[in-house]
Amino acid sequence: MKKNQLAAFATALALTFVFTACRSVDTRAGVNGSGAFATGHYRNLFAEDGHSPQEIQNKIDSAFQQLFHGDPAQQAVFYYAGNNANGPLAYLTDIKHHDVRTEGLSYGMMIAVQLNRQKEFDAIWNWSKTHLYHDSPTHPSCGFFSWQAKTNGETMSEFVAPDGESYYVMALYFAANRWGNGTGIYNYRAEANRLLTDMRHRQPITGQLFMLRRNSGARTNFTVTAGPLFDAKHKMVLFSPSTERGSFTDPSYHLPAFYELWARWGPPADSNFWAAAAAASRDFFPRVANPATGLTPDYANFDGTVVSNRWNKGAVNFRFDAFRTAGNWSVDWSWWGKDVRERELSDKLQAFFESKGMGTYGCQFTLDGRQLDDRHAQGLVAVNADASLAATNPRSRKFVEALWNTPTPDGSERYYEGLLYMMALLHCSGEFRIWTPQ
Repeated sequence: MKKNQLAAFATALALTFVFTACRSVDTRAGVNGSGAFATGHYRNLFAEDGHSPQEIQNKIDSAFQQLFHGDPAQQAVFYYAGNNANGPLAYLTDIKHHDVRTEGLSYGMMIAVQLNRQKEFDAIWNWSKTHLYHDSPTHPSCGFFSWQAKTNGETMSEFVAPDGESYYVMALYFAANRWGNGTGIYNYRAEANRLLTDMRHRQPITGQLFMLRRNSGARTNFTVTAGPLFDAKHKMVLFSPSTERGSFTDPSYHLPAFYELWARWGPPADSNFWAAAAAASRDFFPRVANPATGLTPDYANFDGTVVSNRWNKGAVNFRFDAFRTAGNWSVDWSWWGKDVRERELSDKLQAFFESKGMGTYGCQFTLDGRQLDDRHAQGLVAVNADASLAATNPRSRKFVEALWNTPTPDGSERYYEGLLYMMALLHCSGEFRIWTPQ
């Protein structure tokens, strides 16, 4: 290649890089982005679709009433469970599997703070701290919560699921900002700071954990070394901090919208880390999503390649954890407006589901789009509507209206489906908000 040709090629390559970077990451609005955090405006997708404020409020109130205080046999997932020295206790239960999970407890707290339901919030937090929290300095899960228990509080697994801790922290900060801080476990900000610090810095501890086998109830012990919930090198959330499961991530655990707030409200020493974690997750989403369908796997390596292991052979596919990933990138766009690749991903994902039939698509797929389960899951309908917060194609209105026309989940699937549905109603109505310090 001649000298002038080489120079021209280098110039073209540089311009291509600049264009691509500008196209991918919108930095025009500076560190606060161009979303709701900066503007104070939350899109109400239901109103944009022609529904009145009263209709929207009625739909939200009805869903909350059913899932939290409806018929305990067929509708509710929230149950009071007595009192202790800290006041009332309550849990949310996975009806189908007859257990309690930090995922659902922390989602319940987030829903409660968004709807200004402090009584329910405090009761869930009290149950979590009473039955699931580890404070022994020799326990590998010290500073965190057992992810699974029976409804009577008996532990089923002492392992940690970091999605629960992430939602606990965000819900606690919102509670502190909305209601102010109390004392003891109800000093929300102190509890959030302590948990967030452990998520980032908890020193490795070697010891035994146990889990109960789902079918037999037999207890199995594991010797593990477990530390913080985020990988320091990659600045990404781990699927599990315990060595026996290996070092990888779960795309649906990535919550850059939350990390941005932790960078501002959490312990100042970790501000740069959380800002970098938000950027790392935004870069991760397009790497882990299938380039044709936008589908993501349940588990992935930090470089976005799929991972499968003996714990879950189907993790290479789009399954139930993966429902949530599109909601995470779309809420991040709604709140921060920093990375337009999230808009491209929502458009791609919705185009795929539209092609499968709006009222008939299944809920499990290979990443390239082969359907593995025909059930039209209400929880997936809900998150696909969340994706409209970032989508640009007019088809996004179909997904919002599909959620509007979906009844509040009941029956055996109402736990996971119902909580995703409840949060989607809040997202799509503009009522899932950042509660800032007063």
